[in-house]
Amino acid sequence: MTQPTITSERDASGNQVRISGELLTQSLQTVEHDFAAVQPCGGKVVFDLSGIEALDTGGAWLVADLGRRFTSIGATLEFQGVKPAHATLIDTVTRSIPDKPGKLEEPRGFLDWVAHVGQGTFGAWKDTLSILEFLGLTLHRLFRTLVMPWRLRKAALVTHMEETGVKALPIVALMGFLIGVVLAFQGATQLKQFGAEIFVVELISISILRELGILLTAIIVAGRSGSAFTASIGSMKVQEEIDAMRTLGLDPIEVLVIPRVLALLIMLPILGFVADMAGLFGGALMSWIDLGVSPGMFVTRLKENTDVWQLAVGLIKAPFFALVIGVIACWQAMQVKGSAQSVGQRTTASVVQSIFMVIAIDALFSIFFSEIGI
Repeated sequence: MTQPTITSERDASGNQVRISGELLTQSLQTVEHDFAAVQPCGGKVVFDLSGIEALDTGGAWLVADLGRRFTSIGATLEFQGVKPAHATLIDTVTRSIPDKPGKLEEPRGFLDWVAHVGQGTFGAWKDTLSILEFLGLTLHRLFRTLVMPWRLRKAALVTHMEETGVKALPIVALMGFLIGVVLAFQGATQLKQFGAEIFVVELISISILRELGILLTAIIVAGRSGSAFTASIGSMKVQEEIDAMRTLGLDPIEVLVIPRVLALLIMLPILGFVADMAGLFGGALMSWIDLGVSPGMFVTRLKENTDVWQLAVGLIKAPFFALVIGVIACWQAMQVKGSAQSVGQRTTASVVQSIFMVIAIDALFSIFFSEIGI
């Protein structure tokens, strides 16, 4: 293949532009900068195309675009040595170039708005069916793994338990401690008005054990581990590694999803318990500092007035939160469409949807436990 070249000369008779070589799309990257560097000027401009050996639509577009740059400042063009087929192609491309770049107008009418709402509703319905299908597939693989435990990839499970659980312990414990401190401080401020400071123990224990401990832990895990699941599996989807797994006869759900979901199912209750204990410690410390409630008195009132069911109510929610976070994160990863931008969008959607579903499920559990009197 003869590489294309372009030269521009100026003399007394005007300007001459010589183009030679095979001006084909696959070789245009070598001369695009040269075409862009040609300085258009007025007067007569002669395009010498006798040296062009081959020309396709991409090359014709470069020639036509350069000609339009000259004519836009009032120059007159003359073509020399151009073959009839090349002249026809250049003329066709020249007439096809729009005068101004097109711009899609935003829909503004009522019918456009209705159509947009309808498209969004239909898309949400399709996504709902898709995630329910993915949930069923995940549960099927999970139960099959429990029945046939030798199919479980134990090394992957341990790795994800470390990533989602062990490495999250410091931030979860710190969050629980600070929540306990804040509850004790704010509760003391209000209860002092009624001389009921001692009831701050019940306020802290019930709030943390029953609701805040596990809820905030799940939110942290959704933002920390859920986003990591989506990003890692989504990157594999972009690089076509998941397609390669299927080609090798491996099930991506069993290889990628089940170890992650199982790791969350195991570690989220543990993280929730750590957050509860850290919250009680922070609340007890603040009560001692601000209200003079000694640690012994705090523990005594905790034993007398806080049922073990308060702790159980919080920990019962943990597996459901873990399943929701894991399924949403992995499902969003499977929806990635071959670009880094798609990975980022799906990771954001994963975190938002996971946190929303965790809060919604927590509200449903609150109503349920209230109805059964727990």
